[in-house]
Amino acid sequence: MDQRIISLFDEYTHKPLTREDFLKRLTSLTGSTAAALAAVSLLKVNYAKAETIHQQDDRLITERITYAGDGTEMKGYLARPKENKKYPAVIVIHENRGLNPHIEDVTRRMALAGFLAMAPDALSPLGGTPADEDKARDLIGKLDAVKNLSNFSKGFDYFKSRNDCNGKWGCIGFCWGGGMANQLAVHVPDLKAAIPFYGRQPEAADVPRIKAALQLHYAGMDERINAGIPAYEEALKKAGTSYQLFTYEGAQHAFHNDTAPTRYNEAAAKLAWSRSIDFLKEKLK
Repeated sequence: MDQRIISLFDEYTHKPLTREDFLKRLTSLTGSTAAALAAVSLLKVNYAKAETIHQQDDRLITERITYAGDGTEMKGYLARPKENKKYPAVIVIHENRGLNPHIEDVTRRMALAGFLAMAPDALSPLGGTPADEDKARDLIGKLDAVKNLSNFSKGFDYFKSRNDCNGKWGCIGFCWGGGMANQLAVHVPDLKAAIPFYGRQPEAADVPRIKAALQLHYAGMDERINAGIPAYEEALKKAGTSYQLFTYEGAQHAFHNDTAPTRYNEAAAKLAWSRSIDFLKEKLK
């Protein structure tokens, strides 16, 4: 697909661009309304392809959980291996469309790798993630940033309450969730590992507060997010923070999301995932 179309879609899903303006610009790029609508169908995520690990996989225990947030009840999806023992814990952080079937599947993948994995629903204070992904994105923009960060931080307090947690935890986040993973690294001192996928970087002045080891994944074609890499890396080096940084050439923003047909990059996704699992096993052992 034309890179200009993918970049326009990225602008639409991450910046205040109305659907009307998006479709007008898309029609200009594609040449007709019919072609624009056809392009939209290819750009949108397809949750019918979300389930790579069956919801009832007999190797796992899964459950819907709640925990105390910042003046609200937070909902989440949890998965862990079936054997009853203590596991390192990982918070899985969704994109800007809320807790959807794809992220639940990623949570099961994390559990199969040997972790107690939990995906909070950031939209819990607003009634939870709706089925309409555009509505979910709009609701994400209405969250109180300070309370939202606190709601995710309190997810680690929830881990402390479970007898199947070994007391060590990390986080992994994608897109909007990648930015949140960076913020948790800044604000949660006992976090051992944080893995942001193409996430917004924290302010350079906040980087010295990071105690967690970082593994940063970026897409080569993601100009919007990649613009923040140089300042972030400079601050990490200056602070002496332990980090790894990988850029996947030719990959698009959201390359790990296998329900996003025009942006998913199988080779990059599999490599980044294997690196992530190895990193978490090393840091949370």
